[in-house]
Parts: sequence; C-alpha cells; structure tokens
Amino acid sequence: MSESNDEPGADAANVDRELFRKLEKLRQLRIEHRDLDEVIARLSLDIHVDEIQIKRLKKRKLMIKDQIERCGSGLIPDLNA
Repeated sequence: MSESNDEPGADAANVDRELFRKLEKLRQLRIEHRDLDEVIARLSLDIHVDEIQIKRLKKRKLMIKDQIERCGSGLIPDLNA
C-alpha cells in the first residue's frame, strides 16, 4: 500500500486530479472540434479546394465528436454504483 493512501483525503485528491484531467481532455477535444469546423468552413469557400483534404478533415472532426461523447459520458456518475 502506498503512503499517499494512508493520508486523510488522499483518495479525494486523486479523484479531483482525475476529474480535472478528464475535464481538461474534454475541453481540448471541444477546442479541436471547433477549430476543425472553422478550417472546413474556410476551405469550403475555395473553389480550388482539395476534396480529399476536406473529407479527411470531416472524418477527423467526426472522430473527435465521438471522443467528446465518450469523455462526456465518462463524467456522468454511474447511478448503479
């Protein structure tokens, strides 16, 4: 058993750090998703745009959206616990 688990409040501090880490990851994903949306919108205005590049960006944006949903659902407490 580690010493940190013997200290009062150590478990709560670990939970707080883990929650902060998850919230920060979610925030970063949302920023990346928004940025991709802006890039896609700008590129779509160009008549000489590379359609393959747009498709790749849209696919990446969709993957990030899925990650956001997974991260967000991981923050919801399990009611059966």
